[in-house]
Amino acid sequence: MSILVFDSGVGGLTVLREARVLMPDRRYIYVADDAGFPYGDWEEAALLDRMTALFGELIERFRPELFMIACNTASTLAIDHLRKVYPEQTFVGTVPAIKPAAERTRSGLVSVLATPGTVKRQYTRDLIRDWASKVNVRLVGSTELARLAERYARGGMVDEEEVLREIEPCFVEQDGKLTDIVVLACTHYPFLVNRMRKVAPWPVDWIDPSEAIARRALSLVRQGAPEEGSDIAWFTSGAPDAATQRFLGGFGLAFE
Repeated sequence: MSILVFDSGVGGLTVLREARVLMPDRRYIYVADDAGFPYGDWEEAALLDRMTALFGELIERFRPELFMIACNTASTLAIDHLRKVYPEQTFVGTVPAIKPAAERTRSGLVSVLATPGTVKRQYTRDLIRDWASKVNVRLVGSTELARLAERYARGGMVDEEEVLREIEPCFVEQDGKLTDIVVLACTHYPFLVNRMRKVAPWPVDWIDPSEAIARRALSLVRQGAPEEGSDIAWFTSGAPDAATQRFLGGFGLAFE
């Protein structure tokens, strides 16, 4: 039985890593829609159309037991729609970890660092209304951080000044209190979290939802014998460059 982990780029590998810890008996298929990267730049209707067609192709090609949509932008936009269009499939989405942030904050100042698409989505605002009404939540839409993380993860360099410019709006001082939690609402961002810690104006807790996503998937998979075959990666743009293939190899993925 296989699990398909989907993202617009390599950010979903942070989720794959946690899934393997909890479900080591599964075969994994990692799909990156890098031809459409970054999703945060898309208009909603166009992205929804693209994802609907693409998931039809993925179902036909791979027939996985479960889909893990390891992308906040894709999940907040499309997961309900995909469940209606493909009711026989099981989907696990990725949503901003606003509830645990609201439960853990001491200062009452929480920032959600996300792509512009996730920030503007009603789904995100509904999470704040339902779970963080007594907390001051600042939504920060970064236009460049996913690109920086994608490049850095694939073996490139990153300018720490650029990272600081993208995360600086997360840090708020209000009535003598400081932001104490930043929610990483894009699966790409954990690749840069050490750089973020280094350049941050003051220490905060950075919430990475990858483990929670994996635990949700674990609760939905069926018991059964492991599937034969190696874990693979499939990119919508075709074969990635040699550096990216070496990077994927570090995650135990063979390129198909």
